[in-house]
Amino acid sequence: MKNNHLSQTEFNQLNIDKRVLDGINQAGFTHCTPIQDQTLPIALKGKDVAGQAQTGTGKTAAFLIAAITHIIKNNNNSDAIDNLDPNIFILAPTRELAIQIAKDARLLSKSTELRIGLAYGGTDYEKQATEIKNGLDILIGTPGRIIDYYKKGVFKLSNIQVLVLDEADRMFDLGFIKDIRYLLRRLPKPENRLSMLFSATLSHRVMELAYEHMNEPALVRIEPEKMTADKIRQAIFFPSNEEKIPLLVGLIREVINSKTMVFINTKKEIEKVEAYLQENDIDAKAISGDVAQNKRVKMLESFEKDQLSVLIATDVASRGLHIPNVEYVINYDLPQDVEDYVHRIGRTARAGSAGNAISFGCETYAISLPDIEKYIGKKIPVANYDPTLLPELKKPAFKRVKKYRKKY
Repeated sequence: MKNNHLSQTEFNQLNIDKRVLDGINQAGFTHCTPIQDQTLPIALKGKDVAGQAQTGTGKTAAFLIAAITHIIKNNNNSDAIDNLDPNIFILAPTRELAIQIAKDARLLSKSTELRIGLAYGGTDYEKQATEIKNGLDILIGTPGRIIDYYKKGVFKLSNIQVLVLDEADRMFDLGFIKDIRYLLRRLPKPENRLSMLFSATLSHRVMELAYEHMNEPALVRIEPEKMTADKIRQAIFFPSNEEKIPLLVGLIREVINSKTMVFINTKKEIEKVEAYLQENDIDAKAISGDVAQNKRVKMLESFEKDQLSVLIATDVASRGLHIPNVEYVINYDLPQDVEDYVHRIGRTARAGSAGNAISFGCETYAISLPDIEKYIGKKIPVANYDPTLLPELKKPAFKRVKKYRKKY
């Protein structure tokens, strides 16, 4: 992999605790990405940061390195915290992103004794609560489950030394803003904590939140005019609605054994596409809000470990997840929110690698294309195909369409 996505700054040139540097070295990192290069010197001095960068450019590592170093220094260079309540509080919009942050936190804090815990809905209610009660240094979670535990006295927010809001724009999109404000108002005052806000986009409403609940944050934007990564090869087909599934099957067969993510707008269609792909001998599984949390986690692990070739997803999986070596992103449906296009295709070409993003401009969703092209600042190249060469498909039994529907 080429390292031209990195800056000239080495991590060991920064004022990072040696135990955190050990974790960085074990992870195989030597040089900062641009967002890390510009935000770490600020945050490591204890100053608040609001950072914007393209997806897949290292925002998670930036805030974790700063947060862990901050609490170690604040506790006289000891990573053993006396109290049971958390010192680092990280909020994420989705369960998948919270799990990913916790995974990265464990990697970077390997050489410390810091305790890391999760709080997210859908599973393990008592298990998570017990882990938090037993004492944590870093609490990572989604707003709903966090508030539930807080109101029941599972933990306190009075000892928080570091606040992180990740994908803050997505918090607004998912309707979490009232929950976020509820929690932020119960933290120590902004001048008594380090606060970091990171997002792929920093809108006016996000900056209002930052200025209200942070202490004069430094604003860092990395190439905001480049809305999509340079190394993503983009293309768009214009199939009829009836040709979409045959075209999808044909494309996946052409890139057989390549790690591929397929994005679809509705749960009903996602089940249909999953059934067709499986019936036609393609190793594919679908992840959506209706899939039980434990199954979602297992699917993501299988996909990450190359045990699953094709992951089908709604936008629940388009934000924040770092899954290495995704070679193809296929927008089976064009998203109706232009920002979601950027986040979806950002699942490929991560950390400086190359990738491919293929979209279908079908009869239903082609209306979104002009707004997407305006937002990314360029035309998406048109790709052609011969309808007579589309594969004949085996039709799945209807019972397979219902495979992952939640039982109530």
